[in-house]
Amino acid sequence: MAFLTTFTFRALVRASGGPRYAVALAVDALGTGLLRPFLLLYGVLVLDLPASATGFAMTAGIVMGLLCVPAVGWWLDRGARSAVVAASMLVRVVGVVVLLATPTGNSWLFAAAALLLGIGNQAWPAAHAALVATVAHGRERDAALAGGRALRNAGMGVGALLAMVCLAGGGTALRVLAAVTGVACLVAAVLTWSVRLRVRPATPSAEGGDEGPAPRLRGLLAANVIYAFCLQVPEIALPLVLVTRLDASPMWSAAIFVANTVLVVALQVPVTVALSRYSRRSVLAFGGVVLTVSYLGFLAATSLGPGWGPPAVALVSVLCTLGEIVYAGTATALVTVLAPARALGRTLARFELSTGFGLAVSPMVFTALAPHGSAALWGGLAGATLLASGTVAAERDRATPKAEAPAPR
Repeated sequence: MAFLTTFTFRALVRASGGPRYAVALAVDALGTGLLRPFLLLYGVLVLDLPASATGFAMTAGIVMGLLCVPAVGWWLDRGARSAVVAASMLVRVVGVVVLLATPTGNSWLFAAAALLLGIGNQAWPAAHAALVATVAHGRERDAALAGGRALRNAGMGVGALLAMVCLAGGGTALRVLAAVTGVACLVAAVLTWSVRLRVRPATPSAEGGDEGPAPRLRGLLAANVIYAFCLQVPEIALPLVLVTRLDASPMWSAAIFVANTVLVVALQVPVTVALSRYSRRSVLAFGGVVLTVSYLGFLAATSLGPGWGPPAVALVSVLCTLGEIVYAGTATALVTVLAPARALGRTLARFELSTGFGLAVSPMVFTALAPHGSAALWGGLAGATLLASGTVAAERDRATPKAEAPAPR
C-alpha cells in the first residue's frame, strides 16, 4: 500500500507524460464530457434536425474516425508523439467551430462537424497510449495507462454532470456547452503541444527485418473485439434489459451507470498496480473469466423477475465493472509490450480499430439477441467472452524488441 500511495502521487504524473500533459488530459476530458453525450440533443434541439438524420451523421462520424486510425498509426511510427495527441484535440476544436457555425436545418454541416469530432475522438486513444509507452515502462506504464483512463472517466463524468445541470437552459445552454468544449480542447492541445515529445523511428533489426504491425497479435486483437462489448453493457445492454424485460424505472439504469463510473475512477489504478506483478496475458485472460461470470450472473438475476431482478442486476453490475477494470487496465499495456518498436503506432492503431469495431457492433448484437430471451443475450455473451479469454491465454509471447527512447531535444 505504501508503494501504491507513493506511486500514485509522485510517479504517476511523471509516467503519464508530466504535469502539463496530465492537466491537458483533465481539461480535455472535462470539455469532452460537456458535449459528447449531448451531441444528439444538439442536432435535434438546436439545429432542428430529424433524430434519424442526426443519428446517422454521428454514426458516420464514428466510422470515418475509425478509418483514419491507420493513418494515425503511421504518423506515430514516424516518431511523432505529443504532436499526434495535440492534433486529435485540434481536430475536435475545428469540429466544434463548424458545429457552432451550422445554421438551423443544415444537416450537411452538422455531418461535417460530427465527422471532425469523430476523427478526433477515435485518433486520441492510440496516440495517448503511444505517448505513455514512450515515457514509461513496466509497472509504471501499466499504472500510467490506467491512470489516464481513470482521469478521463472522471473528467467526462464531471463534464456530463455539469452539462445535465445546464440543460435546463435549452438550445442556448447547448451552444454555450459546445463553445466551452472547443475552448477546453484548444487549451488541452496547446498544453500537449508544449510537451514536445518525439522519438527517433526504430529501424528494422538485421535478424528480424521489418516485423510490421505484430502479426502474432491477431488472436489478441480478435479477442479484444469481444472484450470491448463489456464497455457498452452499462450504457446499452443493462438499460435495455431493465426497461423491456424487468419493467424497472430508468433510475436503476442511471444508478448503475454512475456506480460504474465511480468504481472505474476509484479502482482503475489500484487494481492495475496490484495485478501488475502477474503476467499481463494471464491477467487479461482472468478479466475475461470475471466478465463471463458476471454475464452468467445477469442471466440469473433477470430470472428473478421485476421484484428482485433490478437490485440483483445492480449487484452483479459491480462484478462486471471489476472485469472491465481488469480488461481495460491490462489490454493496452499488453499490446504496447508485445508491439515491435518499429510498428508501435500501427499496432496500437489496429488495437484501437478492434476496440472501435467491438463498440460499433455491440449495440446491434445486444438488440438482436435481447428479443430471444435472457439466455440468448447473456449466455451468448458469456460463451463468446470465455472463448476470447481462452484465445488470449493460448497465445504465446515472443521476445519483444526494446522500446524506443525519446530523442534528445
